[in-house]
Amino acid sequence: MNKKTEEAMNEQINKELYSAYLYYAMSAYFEEMNLKGMAHWMRIQAGEEQEHAHKFYEHIVRRGGRVKLKAIAAPDMKFQSPLAAWEAAYKHEQMITQSIHSLVELATAEKDHAAQPLLQWFVEEQIEEEENTIEVVNRLKMTKDSGHAILMVDRELGSRKED
Repeated sequence: MNKKTEEAMNEQINKELYSAYLYYAMSAYFEEMNLKGMAHWMRIQAGEEQEHAHKFYEHIVRRGGRVKLKAIAAPDMKFQSPLAAWEAAYKHEQMITQSIHSLVELATAEKDHAAQPLLQWFVEEQIEEEENTIEVVNRLKMTKDSGHAILMVDRELGSRKED
């Protein structure tokens, strides 16, 4: 396995696991606010982020590389409002998208063709991740802090099924 790609994928594992921590933190925040649907959505998302980390882990192992796990930073657990939490989730997904794009550029520059299918899957996945979070941001903006409207959004998010 190309060493530069291996190192970058190990960094991505850390970012994906941090994403899981962040979404667990958001889930806890929503639990405290008694927004059980949003908490449920975030717990499922945290699990999905762990699966993403595992995809990179498996790719490195299958190609004879070495997985190097690093410390995972503690996420900020203070949010001003449900909207602020969702905006933070969207901003985080944009950062992850940029990280995936950087990985694609690195793998291309390094002629690491075996990494391309995995990375293309992540390019597509990030479209979905950003779409899902900005959709909730936009809905919450429409609520204008109406408790009833926020509860409607919360109820809808509670119907999310695990993939």
